[in-house]
Amino acid sequence: MYKLIKKEGNARRGEFITPHGTVQMPAFMNVATCGAIKGGLSAYDLKNIKTQVMLSNTYHLHIRPGDETVKKLGGLHKMTGWDGVILTDSGGFQVFSLAKLNNIKEEGVIFNSHIDGRRIFMGPEESMRIQSNLGSTIAMAFDECVENPATYEYAKSSVKRTTNWLYRCKSEMDRLNSLEDTINPKQMLFGINQGATFRDLRIDHMKTISELDLDGYAIGGLAVGEPAEVMYEIIEAVEPFAPKDKPRYLMGVGTPVNILEAVYRGVDLFDCVMPSRNARHGHLFTWNGIININNAKYELDDSPVDNTCDCPVCQRHTRAYIRHLLKAKEMLGMRLAVMHNLYFYNTLMERIRYHLDNGTYRDFYAKYKDILDIRI
Repeated sequence: MYKLIKKEGNARRGEFITPHGTVQMPAFMNVATCGAIKGGLSAYDLKNIKTQVMLSNTYHLHIRPGDETVKKLGGLHKMTGWDGVILTDSGGFQVFSLAKLNNIKEEGVIFNSHIDGRRIFMGPEESMRIQSNLGSTIAMAFDECVENPATYEYAKSSVKRTTNWLYRCKSEMDRLNSLEDTINPKQMLFGINQGATFRDLRIDHMKTISELDLDGYAIGGLAVGEPAEVMYEIIEAVEPFAPKDKPRYLMGVGTPVNILEAVYRGVDLFDCVMPSRNARHGHLFTWNGIININNAKYELDDSPVDNTCDCPVCQRHTRAYIRHLLKAKEMLGMRLAVMHNLYFYNTLMERIRYHLDNGTYRDFYAKYKDILDIRI
């Protein structure tokens, strides 16, 4: 259940009540693709860096160790040790990147495993069954991820297919949640808005899927190469037609400035592999912009990554040490860098919520939207 606490313009401050706890929104989901954050962070580490939601990948867990195996181990919560909210994406993005165009049919998608090449079929029912076996708090509907740019004709037919699949997802989830051996009989379902960069398709699709009264609604198919301004225009077009009493999730986004802009336009929930991926390559976020810790100027720098940051890394370690670890390809270097970046993101969301609570988000947004993406 979503509770809207207050608004400032289109920006929303809310709470999302789930079977695994209440999420303070706006929020960023930390991406644990295979049940772990790449860079050596465990579920227990996530508690120390202010994580509210862990996101795991349906496709990857289906391939390894297998969703049936995860179910036998008691589900993702028990297997990983994370007792908070878990969202599993539907696997659609990965499936479509592995499928040939002529393998996409109304029933579902035939594709080849990236591990051993075996042919796999996945459709709405299969995706729901896998996510039910994982026992996540929130399951994402199976949708078609179209290439960018897409033709209007293909995008329109794809939206129709995604809509049909959503009805099938909802029906299958209702059935699965009623079974005696279901790990999480209160599993929630989010639908996904598609339509490429065509405003009319996006608006019509949001109107249609809003009628299903799902637990939340995502905007998918953006942040895939289109200019940021186009993404913001699509959010602005869709926002008036998204249910006011449900969370809005912008999938795969993004940079700190992307988040500031999307919150300004009414989005509640985000995810992106970028902060952890960039961290592993030495690109670290600070409140003055982004630094590349690999640069020679940090070789003797005994200051923390960010003097204003109170994360466990900045409290204990220097730029020089982290640079050395990354140069020496020590796993600890990646771990510390990832921990800092995710703490930064979770703190960014915390500050956004603070300013929304106090009616000062516009000032916060204006101050940082031109700073946080600067490369120092």
